[in-house]
Amino acid sequence: MAELDPKVAAIVDRATKDDDSDEDALIASLEDDDELDAFREQRLQQLHAEFNKARQLRASDHGTYSEIKEEKALMDITTSTKLCVVHFFKPDFNRCSIMDSHLESLAPAHYEARLLRINVDNCPFLVTKLGIKVLPCVLAFIDGIVVDRIIGFEGLGRSPDNFTTRELEARLIRADVLQRTKVGEEEERRATRKSRAAEDEDSGDDWD
Repeated sequence: MAELDPKVAAIVDRATKDDDSDEDALIASLEDDDELDAFREQRLQQLHAEFNKARQLRASDHGTYSEIKEEKALMDITTSTKLCVVHFFKPDFNRCSIMDSHLESLAPAHYEARLLRINVDNCPFLVTKLGIKVLPCVLAFIDGIVVDRIIGFEGLGRSPDNFTTRELEARLIRADVLQRTKVGEEEERRATRKSRAAEDEDSGDDWD
């Protein structure tokens, strides 16, 4: 993915957390930069293009963490949307609730991808086709093709039982399904509170 100028990226990332952001205000904040000089026009063009793209994506449910109820609807979304992250879950699995809390925190910052969840009971064909046997299972799709698979909490965090939103974000960035680091301390704290609330009971990763 093309890299944004860091200054432009920082402004756009702050702005997209606020639905009322005004492009003129963003341009004004960019023009406050003392280092614009030769890069001024390039940065203004990038800011305009990225802000418009963010608005268009948000209008089509990007930047939200949504539950899809029907298997066909999920297949349609993953094949028609460039970047998707899908959590296959069961509502009574605590580890799925923990994963939910982290994905919920990621979604508003990462408008570039659709972040979705589906109950495995609603998608038996996909469960079989994709070989899903352990929950939570998070699949990253690019143009309808699975590019990464997170099984349980495998490969996340320093222990097998816990991880942070930033660690999940970093894993999805490595898979090229998210663009760049965006999670701040506020999102991290929110996800941590929610995940701790779900940690008390037995995790129950496998199901029949």
